[in-house]
Amino acid sequence: MPKHSIRERMLAERRHLAPATCFSRSLLAQRRLLQTPEFQSARTVGLYSPIMNEVFTETLFEVARDQGKQILYPRVGKDLLEFVVVEDRKELVHGRFGVLEPIGQVVLVAADIDFLVIPGLAFDLSGFRLGYGKGCYDRALAQRAGRGVLAGLCFDFQVLAQLPTELHDIRLDLVLTESRTINNIR
Repeated sequence: MPKHSIRERMLAERRHLAPATCFSRSLLAQRRLLQTPEFQSARTVGLYSPIMNEVFTETLFEVARDQGKQILYPRVGKDLLEFVVVEDRKELVHGRFGVLEPIGQVVLVAADIDFLVIPGLAFDLSGFRLGYGKGCYDRALAQRAGRGVLAGLCFDFQVLAQLPTELHDIRLDLVLTESRTINNIR
C-alpha cells in the first residue's frame, strides 16, 4: 500500500476516536512507556505535543518532571527540528503547523537526548515509522548517530506488519501502544 494511502487511512481512524477513548488508550500507552527501563534510566526526555488524536504525552511530562528529568519538546527551525528544554507546559505556544512548540532558548541536538518519544501515523514491527511526510524527524534523527533511545507512541491500530521504507528512514528502538511493547533494541 502506498504511503499516502496509509496516511489517509490512519488519519481517518484517529479522527474517529471518541475523546474518552483517545484519553483512556493514551493513558494506557503512557503507563506502558513509563515502565520501560530505558525511560526510567533516562536523564533527558524528548516529548511531542499531540495533534489530531495522537497519543497524549501529558502524563509522561508530569512523571518526568517529578523525577527531575530534563524535558524537551521539538520546535520547527529553518530546516530541522530543534529540541528545546521545557520546565512547564505553559512554555508551549502554537507554532508553524498549529502544533504547540516551546518558546525557550536552551536547545539540545537529538544526539544529546537519552529517550526521545516520537509521534507518527503508522509504525511497523521492525520499528519503522510513517510520519506526515515533511521529513522533519528523519532529518533531525539522521544526525544522532545511534545515541539515545527512540520510542514511537501510538494506538494498536497504527501498528502494521510492514511499512514501505526508504534509505533515509530511521528505525525506532521501541514502539509502544495501549496493549503492547515492540522492542527492537539491539
